[in-house]
Amino acid sequence: MQTLSKVWLFCVLLLISSVASANLTIEITRGSDQALPIGVVPFAGSEGLPEDVAQIVQDDLERSGFFAPLERSAMFDRPSQASDVEFGTWRSLDVRYLVVGRAQQTGNGYELQFDLVDISGQRPMISETVTASGNDLRGAAHYISDQIFEAITDIRGAFSTRIAYVTAQGLGDNMQFGLYVADADGRRSQQVLTSDQPIMSPAWSPDGRKLAYVSFETGKASIYIQDVNTGQRVQATSFDGINGAPTWSPDGRRIAMSLSKDGQPEIYVLDVANRSLDRITESNSIDTEPAWSPDGRSLIFTSDRSGGPQIYQTSLGGGETNRLTFTGNYNARARFSPDGEEIFLIHRSSRGFQVAKQDLEGGRLVVLSESTRDESPSVAPNGTMVIFATQQGGSGVLSAVSADGRSSFRLPAAQGDVRDPAWSPFLN
Repeated sequence: MQTLSKVWLFCVLLLISSVASANLTIEITRGSDQALPIGVVPFAGSEGLPEDVAQIVQDDLERSGFFAPLERSAMFDRPSQASDVEFGTWRSLDVRYLVVGRAQQTGNGYELQFDLVDISGQRPMISETVTASGNDLRGAAHYISDQIFEAITDIRGAFSTRIAYVTAQGLGDNMQFGLYVADADGRRSQQVLTSDQPIMSPAWSPDGRKLAYVSFETGKASIYIQDVNTGQRVQATSFDGINGAPTWSPDGRRIAMSLSKDGQPEIYVLDVANRSLDRITESNSIDTEPAWSPDGRSLIFTSDRSGGPQIYQTSLGGGETNRLTFTGNYNARARFSPDGEEIFLIHRSSRGFQVAKQDLEGGRLVVLSESTRDESPSVAPNGTMVIFATQQGGSGVLSAVSADGRSSFRLPAAQGDVRDPAWSPFLN
Protein backbone atom coordinates (compact mmCIF):
# COMPACT_ATOMS: atom_id res chain seq x y z
CA MET A 1 0.00 0.00 0.00
CA GLN A 2 2.89 2.35 0.83
CA THR A 3 4.49 1.63 -2.56
CA LEU A 4 1.22 2.33 -4.40
CA SER A 5 0.84 5.63 -2.50
CA LYS A 6 4.33 6.67 -3.57
CA VAL A 7 3.57 5.80 -7.19
CA TRP A 8 0.30 7.80 -7.04
CA LEU A 9 2.11 10.84 -5.58
CA PHE A 10 4.77 10.55 -8.28
CA CYS A 11 2.03 10.51 -10.94
CA VAL A 12 0.49 13.70 -9.54
CA LEU A 13 3.85 15.48 -9.55
CA LEU A 14 4.49 14.39 -13.11
CA LEU A 15 1.05 15.54 -14.19
CA ILE A 16 1.63 19.02 -12.76
CA SER A 17 4.82 19.43 -14.76
CA SER A 18 4.28 19.48 -18.50
CA VAL A 19 7.17 18.04 -20.49
CA ALA A 20 7.74 20.07 -23.64
CA SER A 21 9.97 17.43 -25.23
CA ALA A 22 6.92 15.17 -25.61
CA ASN A 23 5.12 17.67 -27.82
CA LEU A 24 4.45 16.31 -31.31
CA THR A 25 4.89 18.34 -34.48
CA ILE A 26 2.48 18.21 -37.42
CA GLU A 27 3.90 17.24 -40.83
CA ILE A 28 1.34 17.22 -43.65
CA THR A 29 2.20 14.23 -45.84
CA ARG A 30 -0.68 14.20 -48.33
CA GLY A 31 -3.35 16.74 -49.20
CA SER A 32 -6.77 16.06 -50.68
CA ASP A 33 -7.43 17.07 -54.27
CA GLN A 34 -10.99 17.88 -53.18
CA ALA A 35 -10.03 20.26 -50.34
CA LEU A 36 -11.96 23.52 -50.20
CA PRO A 37 -9.89 26.70 -50.71
CA ILE A 38 -10.03 28.90 -47.63
CA GLY A 39 -8.17 31.96 -46.39
CA VAL A 40 -7.39 32.59 -42.72
CA VAL A 41 -6.26 36.19 -42.36
CA PRO A 42 -3.92 37.03 -39.43
CA PHE A 43 -6.03 38.56 -36.67
CA ALA A 44 -5.71 42.30 -36.21
CA GLY A 45 -4.17 43.20 -32.86
CA SER A 46 -2.53 39.79 -32.48
CA GLU A 47 1.02 41.11 -32.58
CA GLY A 48 2.77 40.25 -29.36
CA LEU A 49 0.25 37.59 -28.30
CA PRO A 50 1.79 34.38 -26.91
CA GLU A 51 0.04 32.37 -29.67
CA ASP A 52 -0.77 33.09 -33.32
CA VAL A 53 -4.47 32.26 -33.20
CA ALA A 54 -5.05 32.54 -36.95
CA GLN A 55 -2.10 30.23 -37.66
CA ILE A 56 -3.46 27.61 -35.26
CA VAL A 57 -6.87 27.80 -36.97
CA GLN A 58 -5.25 27.51 -40.39
CA ASP A 59 -3.19 24.49 -39.32
CA ASP A 60 -6.26 22.81 -37.80
CA LEU A 61 -8.28 23.23 -40.97
CA GLU A 62 -5.44 22.09 -43.22
CA ARG A 63 -4.70 18.87 -41.37
CA SER A 64 -8.40 17.92 -41.46
CA GLY A 65 -8.00 17.28 -45.18
CA PHE A 66 -11.18 19.23 -45.92
CA PHE A 67 -9.48 22.57 -46.57
CA ALA A 68 -6.59 23.98 -48.60
CA PRO A 69 -5.57 27.25 -46.90
CA LEU A 70 -4.19 30.17 -48.88
CA GLU A 71 -0.60 31.06 -48.04
CA ARG A 72 -0.27 34.31 -46.09
CA SER A 73 2.25 35.62 -48.57
CA ALA A 74 -0.50 35.60 -51.23
CA MET A 75 -2.80 37.83 -49.17
CA PHE A 76 -2.46 41.40 -50.43
CA ASP A 77 -5.55 42.44 -48.44
CA ARG A 78 -5.96 41.72 -44.73
CA PRO A 79 -9.43 42.69 -43.48
CA SER A 80 -10.30 42.18 -39.82
CA GLN A 81 -14.11 42.05 -40.02
CA ALA A 82 -16.73 40.84 -42.48
CA SER A 83 -17.81 44.35 -43.48
CA ASP A 84 -14.30 45.08 -44.79
CA VAL A 85 -14.11 42.07 -47.11
CA GLU A 86 -13.82 42.84 -50.83
CA PHE A 87 -15.38 39.75 -52.42
CA GLY A 88 -13.86 40.31 -55.84
CA THR A 89 -10.37 40.41 -54.38
CA TRP A 90 -10.73 37.00 -52.76
CA ARG A 91 -12.54 35.45 -55.71
CA SER A 92 -9.55 36.37 -57.86
CA LEU A 93 -7.44 34.30 -55.46
CA ASP A 94 -9.83 31.33 -55.82
CA VAL A 95 -10.77 31.58 -52.13
CA ARG A 96 -14.20 30.15 -51.35
CA TYR A 97 -14.33 30.89 -47.61
CA LEU A 98 -12.53 33.55 -45.58
CA VAL A 99 -11.82 33.79 -41.86
CA VAL A 100 -11.08 37.26 -40.46
CA GLY A 101 -10.72 38.44 -36.88
CA ARG A 102 -9.28 40.73 -34.27
CA ALA A 103 -7.80 40.20 -30.84
CA GLN A 104 -7.43 42.36 -27.77
CA GLN A 105 -6.23 41.82 -24.23
CA THR A 106 -8.83 42.21 -21.47
CA GLY A 107 -7.48 42.09 -17.93
CA ASN A 108 -5.90 38.67 -17.43
CA GLY A 109 -7.31 37.22 -20.64
CA TYR A 110 -8.10 37.89 -24.26
CA GLU A 111 -11.12 38.62 -26.41
CA LEU A 112 -11.15 37.15 -29.91
CA GLN A 113 -13.73 38.26 -32.44
CA PHE A 114 -13.92 36.29 -35.67
CA ASP A 115 -16.08 36.16 -38.80
CA LEU A 116 -16.46 33.36 -41.32
CA VAL A 117 -17.41 34.71 -44.73
CA ASP A 118 -18.76 32.77 -47.71
CA ILE A 119 -16.98 34.44 -50.64
CA SER A 120 -19.00 32.62 -53.30
CA GLY A 121 -22.30 33.51 -51.65
CA GLN A 122 -21.08 36.95 -50.57
CA ARG A 123 -22.45 36.55 -47.06
CA PRO A 124 -21.19 36.17 -43.49
CA MET A 125 -21.74 32.71 -42.01
CA ILE A 126 -20.47 33.17 -38.44
CA SER A 127 -19.74 36.22 -36.31
CA GLU A 128 -18.72 35.38 -32.75
CA THR A 129 -16.71 36.70 -29.81
CA VAL A 130 -14.63 34.22 -27.82
CA THR A 131 -12.97 34.92 -24.48
CA ALA A 132 -9.86 33.08 -23.39
CA SER A 133 -7.74 33.01 -20.27
CA GLY A 134 -4.13 34.06 -20.59
CA ASN A 135 -2.85 30.50 -20.89
CA ASP A 136 -5.57 29.08 -23.13
CA LEU A 137 -5.28 30.90 -26.43
CA ARG A 138 -4.66 27.55 -28.13
CA GLY A 139 -7.88 26.19 -26.68
CA ALA A 140 -9.78 29.23 -27.97
CA ALA A 141 -8.21 28.78 -31.41
CA HIS A 142 -9.26 25.12 -31.52
CA TYR A 143 -12.81 26.17 -30.56
CA ILE A 144 -12.87 28.65 -33.45
CA SER A 145 -11.67 25.91 -35.79
CA ASP A 146 -14.48 23.65 -34.58
CA GLN A 147 -17.10 26.31 -35.32
CA ILE A 148 -15.74 26.98 -38.79
CA PHE A 149 -15.45 23.29 -39.65
CA GLU A 150 -19.03 22.53 -38.60
CA ALA A 151 -20.50 25.61 -40.31
CA ILE A 152 -19.03 24.56 -43.66
CA THR A 153 -19.18 20.74 -43.51
CA ASP A 154 -22.14 20.11 -41.18
CA ILE A 155 -19.80 17.76 -39.25
CA ARG A 156 -18.87 18.54 -35.67
CA GLY A 157 -15.25 19.67 -35.40
CA ALA A 158 -12.83 17.59 -33.32
CA PHE A 159 -9.97 20.07 -32.94
CA SER A 160 -10.72 20.63 -29.23
CA THR A 161 -10.32 16.94 -28.44
CA ARG A 162 -7.17 15.31 -27.08
CA ILE A 163 -4.98 12.33 -27.83
CA ALA A 164 -3.21 9.97 -25.47
CA TYR A 165 -0.04 8.15 -26.47
CA VAL A 166 2.93 6.23 -25.11
CA THR A 167 6.58 7.20 -25.53
CA ALA A 168 9.62 4.94 -25.23
CA GLN A 169 13.24 6.09 -24.92
CA GLY A 170 16.49 4.31 -24.25
CA LEU A 171 17.97 0.92 -25.04
CA GLY A 172 17.91 -2.53 -23.51
CA ASP A 173 17.52 -2.45 -19.74
CA ASN A 174 17.59 1.36 -19.68
CA MET A 175 14.22 1.97 -21.29
CA GLN A 176 11.91 4.70 -20.00
CA PHE A 177 8.21 4.72 -20.88
CA GLY A 178 5.79 7.62 -20.57
CA LEU A 179 2.05 8.04 -20.93
CA TYR A 180 1.06 11.45 -22.27
CA VAL A 181 -2.04 13.39 -23.23
CA ALA A 182 -1.96 16.33 -25.65
CA ASP A 183 -4.17 18.48 -27.82
CA ALA A 184 -5.33 16.77 -31.01
CA ASP A 185 -2.53 18.60 -32.86
CA GLY A 186 0.10 17.11 -30.54
CA ARG A 187 0.80 20.33 -28.61
CA ARG A 188 0.49 21.11 -24.88
CA SER A 189 1.53 17.61 -23.88
CA GLN A 190 1.23 16.55 -20.26
CA GLN A 191 2.88 13.53 -18.69
CA VAL A 192 0.39 11.27 -16.94
CA LEU A 193 2.73 8.45 -15.94
CA THR A 194 6.36 7.40 -16.26
CA SER A 195 7.83 3.96 -15.69
CA ASP A 196 10.90 1.87 -16.44
CA GLN A 197 8.48 -0.91 -17.41
CA PRO A 198 6.23 -0.95 -20.52
CA ILE A 199 2.97 1.00 -20.67
CA MET A 200 0.44 -0.07 -23.27
CA SER A 201 -3.04 0.38 -24.73
CA PRO A 202 -4.40 3.63 -23.26
CA ALA A 203 -8.17 4.02 -23.69
CA TRP A 204 -10.32 7.06 -22.87
CA SER A 205 -13.47 6.93 -20.79
CA PRO A 206 -16.51 8.37 -22.62
CA ASP A 207 -16.42 11.57 -20.53
CA GLY A 208 -12.75 12.17 -21.39
CA ARG A 209 -11.75 12.28 -17.72
CA LYS A 210 -10.06 8.90 -17.24
CA LEU A 211 -7.66 6.59 -19.02
CA ALA A 212 -7.52 2.83 -18.70
CA TYR A 213 -4.17 1.34 -19.65
CA VAL A 214 -1.83 -1.61 -19.15
CA SER A 215 1.28 -1.20 -16.99
CA PHE A 216 4.00 -3.75 -16.16
CA GLU A 217 5.34 -1.76 -13.19
CA THR A 218 4.68 -4.61 -10.70
CA GLY A 219 6.53 -7.11 -12.87
CA LYS A 220 3.44 -8.38 -14.69
CA ALA A 221 0.67 -6.91 -16.80
CA SER A 222 -2.04 -5.09 -14.85
CA ILE A 223 -4.85 -2.78 -15.95
CA TYR A 224 -5.14 0.60 -14.24
CA ILE A 225 -7.74 3.35 -14.35
CA GLN A 226 -6.39 6.87 -13.87
CA ASP A 227 -8.02 10.28 -13.60
CA VAL A 228 -6.19 12.46 -16.11
CA ASN A 229 -6.64 15.72 -14.16
CA THR A 230 -5.90 14.59 -10.60
CA GLY A 231 -3.54 11.67 -11.24
CA GLN A 232 -5.55 9.48 -8.85
CA ARG A 233 -5.68 5.88 -10.05
CA VAL A 234 -6.75 2.40 -9.09
CA GLN A 235 -5.66 -1.05 -10.21
CA ALA A 236 -8.58 -2.64 -12.03
CA THR A 237 -7.16 -6.13 -12.73
CA SER A 238 -3.98 -8.03 -11.99
CA PHE A 239 -4.75 -11.64 -12.82
CA ASP A 240 -2.08 -14.17 -13.70
CA GLY A 241 -1.22 -14.10 -17.37
CA ILE A 242 -2.46 -11.51 -19.85
CA ASN A 243 -4.35 -8.43 -18.68
CA GLY A 244 -4.67 -6.43 -21.86
CA ALA A 245 -6.50 -4.27 -24.39
CA PRO A 246 -8.93 -2.37 -22.12
CA THR A 247 -11.73 -0.41 -23.80
CA TRP A 248 -14.60 1.52 -22.20
CA SER A 249 -18.28 0.94 -22.92
CA PRO A 250 -20.20 3.92 -24.35
CA ASP A 251 -21.93 4.48 -20.99
CA GLY A 252 -18.65 4.42 -19.06
CA ARG A 253 -19.83 1.72 -16.67
CA ARG A 254 -17.89 -1.23 -18.07
CA ILE A 255 -14.50 -2.04 -19.55
CA ALA A 256 -13.97 -4.85 -22.03
CA MET A 257 -10.55 -6.50 -21.98
CA SER A 258 -8.57 -9.61 -22.85
CA LEU A 259 -7.61 -11.91 -19.98
CA SER A 260 -5.85 -15.29 -19.99
CA LYS A 261 -6.53 -16.14 -16.36
CA ASP A 262 -8.53 -19.23 -17.36
CA GLY A 263 -6.19 -20.42 -20.12
CA GLN A 264 -6.29 -18.92 -23.60
CA PRO A 265 -6.87 -15.16 -23.90
CA GLU A 266 -10.61 -14.49 -23.93
CA ILE A 267 -12.82 -11.40 -23.88
CA TYR A 268 -14.19 -10.30 -20.51
CA VAL A 269 -16.24 -7.32 -19.36
CA LEU A 270 -15.51 -5.64 -16.02
CA ASP A 271 -18.16 -3.64 -14.16
CA VAL A 272 -16.16 -0.59 -13.04
CA ALA A 273 -18.28 0.12 -9.95
CA ASN A 274 -18.53 -3.28 -8.32
CA ARG A 275 -15.56 -5.04 -10.02
CA SER A 276 -17.72 -7.98 -11.16
CA LEU A 277 -16.36 -9.78 -14.24
CA ASP A 278 -18.29 -11.44 -17.06
CA ARG A 279 -16.68 -13.78 -19.54
CA ILE A 280 -17.89 -13.03 -23.07
CA THR A 281 -16.04 -15.49 -25.32
CA GLU A 282 -15.13 -19.11 -24.72
CA SER A 283 -13.05 -20.87 -27.36
CA ASN A 284 -9.76 -22.65 -27.93
CA SER A 285 -8.46 -19.62 -29.82
CA ILE A 286 -6.82 -16.32 -28.94
CA ASP A 287 -9.51 -13.65 -28.52
CA THR A 288 -8.24 -10.11 -27.93
CA GLU A 289 -8.50 -6.41 -28.84
CA PRO A 290 -12.20 -5.85 -28.07
CA ALA A 291 -14.10 -2.71 -29.12
CA TRP A 292 -17.66 -1.65 -28.29
CA SER A 293 -20.31 -0.91 -30.86
CA PRO A 294 -21.65 2.66 -30.55
CA ASP A 295 -24.92 1.37 -29.05
CA GLY A 296 -23.06 -0.72 -26.45
CA ARG A 297 -24.92 -3.90 -27.40
CA SER A 298 -22.09 -5.83 -29.01
CA LEU A 299 -18.32 -6.19 -29.15
CA ILE A 300 -15.97 -6.73 -32.04
CA PHE A 301 -12.65 -8.43 -31.37
CA THR A 302 -9.65 -10.09 -33.01
CA SER A 303 -9.56 -13.89 -33.03
CA ASP A 304 -7.49 -16.56 -34.76
CA ARG A 305 -10.29 -19.13 -34.57
CA SER A 306 -10.36 -19.32 -38.39
CA GLY A 307 -6.61 -19.96 -38.58
CA GLY A 308 -5.36 -16.36 -38.74
CA PRO A 309 -6.32 -13.05 -37.14
CA GLN A 310 -9.76 -11.88 -38.27
CA ILE A 311 -12.47 -9.62 -36.84
CA TYR A 312 -15.54 -11.12 -35.18
CA GLN A 313 -18.64 -9.60 -33.59
CA THR A 314 -20.60 -10.97 -30.68
CA SER A 315 -23.80 -9.72 -29.08
CA LEU A 316 -23.77 -9.11 -25.34
CA GLY A 317 -27.31 -10.42 -25.17
CA GLY A 318 -26.20 -13.97 -25.82
CA GLY A 319 -26.48 -13.96 -29.61
CA GLU A 320 -24.24 -15.54 -32.20
CA THR A 321 -20.62 -14.67 -32.87
CA ASN A 322 -20.10 -13.75 -36.51
CA ARG A 323 -16.98 -13.25 -38.59
CA LEU A 324 -16.85 -9.80 -40.21
CA THR A 325 -13.61 -9.76 -42.26
CA PHE A 326 -12.77 -12.06 -45.16
CA THR A 327 -10.34 -10.02 -47.29
CA GLY A 328 -6.80 -11.33 -46.83
CA ASN A 329 -5.37 -13.52 -44.10
CA TYR A 330 -4.72 -10.84 -41.46
CA ASN A 331 -7.17 -8.29 -40.09
CA ALA A 332 -6.81 -7.02 -36.52
CA ARG A 333 -7.39 -4.22 -33.97
CA ALA A 334 -10.75 -3.05 -35.36
CA ARG A 335 -12.58 0.06 -34.16
CA PHE A 336 -16.07 1.25 -35.10
CA SER A 337 -16.83 4.49 -36.87
CA PRO A 338 -19.02 6.73 -34.66
CA ASP A 339 -22.12 5.89 -36.75
CA GLY A 340 -21.44 2.15 -36.49
CA GLU A 341 -21.54 1.67 -40.26
CA GLU A 342 -17.82 1.00 -40.77
CA ILE A 343 -14.87 -0.46 -38.95
CA PHE A 344 -11.26 0.74 -39.15
CA LEU A 345 -8.56 -1.88 -38.69
CA ILE A 346 -5.05 -3.09 -39.50
CA HIS A 347 -5.00 -5.14 -42.71
CA ARG A 348 -2.02 -7.04 -44.06
CA SER A 349 -1.70 -6.33 -47.76
CA SER A 350 1.05 -7.18 -50.24
CA ARG A 351 2.83 -4.01 -49.04
CA GLY A 352 2.69 -4.73 -45.32
CA PHE A 353 0.46 -3.80 -42.39
CA GLN A 354 -1.78 -0.86 -43.27
CA VAL A 355 -4.80 1.02 -41.92
CA ALA A 356 -7.98 0.03 -43.75
CA LYS A 357 -11.72 0.46 -43.41
CA GLN A 358 -14.53 -1.94 -44.13
CA ASP A 359 -18.14 -1.14 -44.84
CA LEU A 360 -20.17 -3.46 -42.61
CA GLU A 361 -23.18 -3.69 -44.89
CA GLY A 362 -21.34 -4.51 -48.10
CA GLY A 363 -18.15 -5.97 -46.64
CA ARG A 364 -15.87 -3.96 -48.97
CA LEU A 365 -12.41 -3.33 -47.52
CA VAL A 366 -10.32 -0.34 -48.63
CA VAL A 367 -6.71 0.39 -47.62
CA LEU A 368 -6.29 4.00 -46.44
CA SER A 369 -2.65 4.48 -45.41
CA GLU A 370 0.50 4.50 -47.51
CA SER A 371 2.85 3.37 -44.74
CA THR A 372 3.55 -0.34 -44.26
CA ARG A 373 4.13 -0.98 -40.55
CA ASP A 374 0.95 0.40 -39.04
CA GLU A 375 -0.70 -0.56 -35.76
CA SER A 376 -3.16 0.65 -33.11
CA PRO A 377 -5.70 2.71 -35.11
CA SER A 378 -7.99 5.07 -33.18
CA VAL A 379 -10.88 6.97 -34.73
CA ALA A 380 -11.64 10.67 -34.20
CA PRO A 381 -15.01 11.17 -32.47
CA ASN A 382 -16.44 12.80 -35.61
CA GLY A 383 -15.27 9.89 -37.78
CA THR A 384 -13.24 12.03 -40.20
CA MET A 385 -9.71 10.88 -39.27
CA VAL A 386 -7.89 7.81 -37.97
CA ILE A 387 -4.72 8.16 -35.91
CA PHE A 388 -2.31 5.23 -35.72
CA ALA A 389 1.27 4.23 -34.91
CA THR A 390 3.80 3.48 -37.63
CA GLN A 391 7.53 3.58 -38.38
CA GLN A 392 9.59 6.37 -39.93
CA GLY A 393 13.35 6.09 -40.28
CA GLY A 394 13.53 3.34 -37.67
CA SER A 395 11.54 5.28 -35.06
CA GLY A 396 7.96 4.93 -33.95
CA VAL A 397 5.78 7.90 -34.91
CA LEU A 398 2.10 8.72 -34.97
CA SER A 399 0.32 9.29 -38.26
CA ALA A 400 -3.24 10.11 -39.22
CA VAL A 401 -5.22 9.51 -42.38
CA SER A 402 -8.60 10.84 -43.41
CA ALA A 403 -11.50 8.39 -43.49
CA ASP A 404 -11.57 8.66 -47.28
CA GLY A 405 -7.80 8.13 -47.56
CA ARG A 406 -7.26 11.36 -49.48
CA SER A 407 -5.15 13.22 -46.93
CA SER A 408 -2.72 12.35 -44.18
CA PHE A 409 -0.30 13.89 -41.71
CA ARG A 410 2.42 12.70 -39.37
CA LEU A 411 3.10 13.50 -35.70
CA PRO A 412 6.74 12.65 -34.90
CA ALA A 413 8.33 13.31 -31.51
CA ALA A 414 11.60 15.17 -31.07
CA GLN A 415 13.17 12.03 -29.62
CA GLY A 416 12.31 8.41 -28.88
CA ASP A 417 9.44 6.29 -30.14
CA VAL A 418 5.76 7.20 -30.01
CA ARG A 419 3.11 4.47 -30.03
CA ASP A 420 -0.37 3.37 -28.94
CA PRO A 421 -2.40 6.51 -29.76
CA ALA A 422 -5.95 6.95 -28.48
CA TRP A 423 -8.24 9.74 -29.68
CA SER A 424 -10.44 11.18 -26.94
CA PRO A 425 -14.21 11.59 -27.17
CA PHE A 426 -15.73 15.05 -27.51
CA LEU A 427 -14.94 16.83 -24.25
CA ASN A 428 -18.16 18.82 -23.88
